[in-house]
Amino acid sequence: MPDIPSIATLLRARTPGHSLPGGLYTRDDVFAADIDIFFHRHWIFVGLECDVPEPGDVCGVDIGSTGIVLVRDEDGSVRAYYNVCRHRGARLVPSGRGIVGKLVCPYHQWTYELDGTLVLAPHMGQDFDHACHGLRPVALRSIGGLLYACLSDDPPSDIDDLAATMEPRLAPYGLRDARIAFEADIIENGNWKLVIENNRECYHCGSNHPELCASFIDLDFGFDPATLSDEDRAAAAAHDARYAARVAEWEKAGYPSHAVEHLAGHATNFRTQRLMMSGAGESQTPDTRAACRRLMGDMTRKDLGDVHLWGHNCWHHFMGDHALSFMMIPLAADRTLVRTKWLVHKDAVEGVDYDLDTLTAVWTATNAQDAELVALAHAGAGNAGYTPGPYSRFTERQLDNFMTWYAERMALHGY
Repeated sequence: MPDIPSIATLLRARTPGHSLPGGLYTRDDVFAADIDIFFHRHWIFVGLECDVPEPGDVCGVDIGSTGIVLVRDEDGSVRAYYNVCRHRGARLVPSGRGIVGKLVCPYHQWTYELDGTLVLAPHMGQDFDHACHGLRPVALRSIGGLLYACLSDDPPSDIDDLAATMEPRLAPYGLRDARIAFEADIIENGNWKLVIENNRECYHCGSNHPELCASFIDLDFGFDPATLSDEDRAAAAAHDARYAARVAEWEKAGYPSHAVEHLAGHATNFRTQRLMMSGAGESQTPDTRAACRRLMGDMTRKDLGDVHLWGHNCWHHFMGDHALSFMMIPLAADRTLVRTKWLVHKDAVEGVDYDLDTLTAVWTATNAQDAELVALAHAGAGNAGYTPGPYSRFTERQLDNFMTWYAERMALHGY
């Protein structure tokens, strides 16, 4: 039997500008290392403030074998704890949203206030110190209503850069006061890094995502200029000028729009940009018009494009009428959960202000299409004939950026 190369050997074998060696997508030991480094030691997106809108609302989120619980306390603050009783480790709440008065362990009824304080531990004796057995907190930051958690005792400090960039961009959308109109989970049969690769490029969009392409402008996602006719080259130049003018107008009106990339060289991975949309230019809907009459937050305009935000386990789209939030959690080396939430103004009424099918149609179709593509890519990565292939420098630059960041972080943690 041939020797199995170490993870470090696979990482050293990576060729910049190419996909990873197959084992970095398929091996269980790589998956375990990924969970430890990227999902326990880095900030990850875990939910939204509107997952727990009122005091007593809770939301259980599983990250590998580790569960956390998001809680809105009596003061209105959102907190996060490990979802484990301090008695003998029983799980406190199931995954998903719920409502509690206090957090009560279903096993032996140890009871905690919403601030994590242990208030009842039956039959533990009068000398038992309740103060030493409160719930273990998890580092949590709310950034414009998006919740980021870090399971490390030493969370990366550059989460402040994400907050400084995104708070002003997200403020008009009122995410802290939004409502989840619909939520859907899909299991993609592929490695989490393949899910991210698929999300970071639109090379595949024209032939696979007809619904999404109604609102996307393909020129924004790269092209080989040598293949353009004179007419197409003129159209690309006109688009660039139109986009530059639109960004200048948006920013003058107080809507930050320019691209910000916080990738290699940083612990916390993110990228954001406001892009124009095609067609009517209002929203990611079948007809590219706003799906919800009641606009988000204090928005008064439908022509503010699509604010993208990427992280290493999430991507989001913020538009005038609604927002989309995607959380990605690895389940195994070959299985990844993608959870999508469609957000509307808290006072928007289904059937009056919006039609749910219209609101959800584009990304319901796109998620299913992406799941098929990720499964194809994972099957190929495990094929004996697989060798790392070159990324397009025109349309897949962000894949190389992500994998450069991935390899860098692995090396910094000992691989």
